[in-house]
Amino acid sequence: MGKCEAVHSGSARGGRHRRGRALTLAAVFLATATLAACVRPTGDFDRARPSVIHDDLMPKAGDEAARLRGDPVSKFNYTNDEKLLRNRGWTLIRPPWTKDWIGGTIVELARTRVMPETEGRVPPDLYLIYLRSDKFKSSDARYDKIASDATGDAELVMPFCTVAIRVQKADDERLRVLRNKTVTTEETYDGAKARVWENRVMTKWVGQALRYRIIAYKKALEGLEIETPTQNRVWKVNNAIRELEGQVKLAEESCERGGGYLSEAPAKRSRIFTGWGVERAPVVK
Repeated sequence: MGKCEAVHSGSARGGRHRRGRALTLAAVFLATATLAACVRPTGDFDRARPSVIHDDLMPKAGDEAARLRGDPVSKFNYTNDEKLLRNRGWTLIRPPWTKDWIGGTIVELARTRVMPETEGRVPPDLYLIYLRSDKFKSSDARYDKIASDATGDAELVMPFCTVAIRVQKADDERLRVLRNKTVTTEETYDGAKARVWENRVMTKWVGQALRYRIIAYKKALEGLEIETPTQNRVWKVNNAIRELEGQVKLAEESCERGGGYLSEAPAKRSRIFTGWGVERAPVVK
């Protein structure tokens, strides 16, 4: 085979490989989007119920999607705190209304990593649309719902932050051991750093979701003040939203001392592999 033919053959193989990956990713996305169209089932007090689709099938498809787009994926078992981090985080990233299938589908696709986690933003306008539904027979009940949701969120912020700080300290120890001890396999080396990245992305996502919730609550209040004015509910709602804002700010400051878990800065994939100052040369097979 001549040189030009070889180059052409290599290019063709590379093109087929790229097209194959693109088709695989598209198939994964389509299949999981279809599965996620049924929002994750919930039970008493809106707690997540076990589900084969949402606990097994979608996460496996999501891991493959994450690998195809170049995100780190760890095969490590979760620590107790890492499980708790995700359980507490789920209550803050899911839509305030658990039957919101649009927002719920977006969150499930991000939670299971079919799409990047921090792109799992629930559109703030959906909350007001929900409040305008015929589920509420009283205009006052709509105001009370905003106040109740904002107050409930505020009570969950610091408990999440407490776990996030513990996870970060464990991750710091994980990286210290990775730096100081000989790691026998490249899989262990990459898996440890990938898990640290996954934990950081999770907590960044919760911080983003909280800010979007505050926007949703404020938009809903503004809409209701025009549509169904009232004198005796606005103060209550504003006070609940301010309480949530205060808890989020307090958590950001507290977590900042612990490492900036809820700060605005996005988690960057590249920093997990380079430029940390705690790195050593990767394992050579």
